[in-house]
Parts: sequence; C-alpha cells; structure tokens
Amino acid sequence: MRELIDGATATVRGALAAGCDFFAGYPITPATPILLQMMRAMPDIGGIAIQGEDEISSIGMCIGAAAAGRRAFTATSGPGLSLYSENIGLALIAELPLVIVDVQRLGPSTGGATTVGQGDVQFAHWGTGGGYPLIVLAPSSIVGCATVTMDAFALAHRHRCPVIVLSDKELNLTRATVDMPDLASLWSDYDRQAPLAEIAPLVPFGAGQTVRFTGSTYGEGQRLTKDPVQVEALNRRLIAKIEDHRAELERVHLDLDSGASTLLVSFGSAAGALRRALQLARADGHSISGAVVESLWPVPCGRLSEAAEGVTRIVVGELNPGLYVRELRCLFPNRDVVSLNRVDGGLLTPEQYLAAGLGETLAGGVL
Repeated sequence: MRELIDGATATVRGALAAGCDFFAGYPITPATPILLQMMRAMPDIGGIAIQGEDEISSIGMCIGAAAAGRRAFTATSGPGLSLYSENIGLALIAELPLVIVDVQRLGPSTGGATTVGQGDVQFAHWGTGGGYPLIVLAPSSIVGCATVTMDAFALAHRHRCPVIVLSDKELNLTRATVDMPDLASLWSDYDRQAPLAEIAPLVPFGAGQTVRFTGSTYGEGQRLTKDPVQVEALNRRLIAKIEDHRAELERVHLDLDSGASTLLVSFGSAAGALRRALQLARADGHSISGAVVESLWPVPCGRLSEAAEGVTRIVVGELNPGLYVRELRCLFPNRDVVSLNRVDGGLLTPEQYLAAGLGETLAGGVL
C-alpha cells in the first residue's frame, strides 16, 4: 500500500508484525517516537509497554520479559546503548532473544541529539565485555525499517541472542511516500526459520519447571561451574552459533555493473545517495557497481567479495570518522579502499560518491 510514513512508524509496524508483545524504553532523541508508538499500540494487542526510569532499568525489564517467554523489544540512541552495554552481555550469556533498535545520532556524549550520525557501528559489535559476536543489522530505507526489524526478531529467536538494529535520525524521523508491503505475509517467510538445533529449548519462567538464571559461567542445568570442559563448551557455543552461520546471516543488496573498476559501499541513510550516484554514473556512461550492507556484523565477507570481484577501487561512505571502512581494508588488503565520510551533521551527496568513485575531489567535498 502506498502511503506517507516515517521510519519510526515502519519500525513499530515491523515489530508488531513479528509478534512483539513487550516493550520497555526511556525517552531519548531521536528514538522517542518508537517508545510513544509502542506505548499506544501494546494495550490494543494485549501486550505490555513500559517507560522505565532510565535506560538500564528498561533493558533489564526486557531481559526479564524475554526470560518469561515474551517477544521483547527496546529502542534507544547512542548514549542509551552505552548504558545497555552490561545487560547486552547478560542477554548474550543467558541466551535470551531480544531486539534492540539504536537510532543513531551525531556523537560522542550528548553530541548532536537532533543531528544524524552513524558512529555506533563499532560500539554495537564490541561494546560489551568478553568479545563475543553479536548480530547487527542496518536498514537503509523506510520500508527497510519495517522489514529489517522483522528480520531481527526472527534471527534473535533462531540464534537465541540479542540482535541490534542500527537505524539513524534521518531514517527514523523522515517521512516519505513509499509502497509498504504486506508485513503479515512477509513475516510468515521470516518466521519459517527454526531455532538452531544446537541450542537447548528456552524454558520460560513460570512454565512449571525449575529454571536457573545467571550471568556467571554455567554448565549442565545452568549450574555455576569452574570445570574447564563445561566452561569451554559454553563459550565455544556462544561463538559458534553466530560464526558457524555467517553465510546465512549475510544481507547485502548488490547493484553490479559488468566491467566496473569501482565499487561503492554504504549502509543506513548514507546509502540513499549511493543509489542515486549509480544512476548518475550510468547516465554519463561510467561503469560503477554498488553494495548496500544490511548485515554489518558479522561482516558479510562472501557477498562483499562477490561485489568486489574485478574492481580495483572501493569507496565506503558513512556518517562517522570512518569506522566500517576498517573492515573492508582488512577484507581487501590489496585494493584501493577509500573512506568517504562526514561528521558535520550533513548527509553525503550523490556527487561526493561519484567524485570519490571516479578518483576526483569536489570543491568543498569531503573525502
């Protein structure tokens, strides 16, 4: 259905289509519209929505709800994600499905609370203790805010882990006329993925069985243990359930041009200008390929390698000091990997992508 909609509304619709029945969050710009809409929507479906006294209590309530069998969801921005950090680790070791939307803004600290940024890319992956892998997704359109949120719920329940969705201020607050798909029908496709066989079934609190819950290292029966065999088995499993399934987690939208020597790469709201740059390039007779990354972590090495086949120059556009470009420099050490970034609160333009792709520098451009 064609309608005028913003990313916050699309995100909420995606969560509801995925069966979300618990939300807790704290007001923070620019994520507050998600909180407000979830609080309006939950009573109508028999769900629960709570405005916590702060970010720490909010994610703590989500963890408790997930342990009780609820489909839990929370939304915040960069400073709130920092406060979520310890409890993300708790959800990780307790193997609880939880969806966290981070509507990024320009930082650090309070930074530009009403200004777009994408500076949480590395923090979302490494911002919790232990160094264990997380799944991090990034929508790049308003429709994507809905579909990627649904995907996050499906992956959280398949892998029994927290999944972070990196949105941003422009995606969340901007309205556009879009063709919204039938989310209920789409969800039936996402929901076909069964939980991983190597993960024990979740036994919700109150299910009539004895349930143990701890953030400490545990072994059989969730009992605390120092036994090296059981300790290693737990920690290896937390790693393997993500790393062993990297291929199925890859989500990259490719727009390849045969014979292209340059590949443009981006994610989130910064990808809109990339798409336009490809149109401009081809209208002028230039051969340039594009890749919009939707699964930031684990790094989608397979799809990116496919996109980069035959190219000599890779341009990575992002609204931060140049954070994700580091991953592509590691992946392609023998290619010319260029960082195209802005940290002034402005969006990258198609002309900047095009100039970088052609090895040029615009007057007043950011390269």
